Amino acid sequence: MPALAILSVVLEQTVQWKYGTAGTIGLLLLTVGIRSRRPTLSSAGAMILALLVTGPALSS
Repeated sequence: MPALAILSVVLEQTVQWKYGTAGTIGLLLLTVGIRSRRPTLSSAGAMILALLVTGPALSS
């Protein structure tokens, strides 16, 4: 269980560092949506993360 907590913190810090506040909000929505079984929240979070990841490829 401690390894899962450490992995979660590392993933959150990496997203925050690379994608900023929007990435953190996307990750939060995705996590909350999956845990509470709300597909709307998880879809919104996944969409935000996907747009952040593919944004540079779309703009060139």
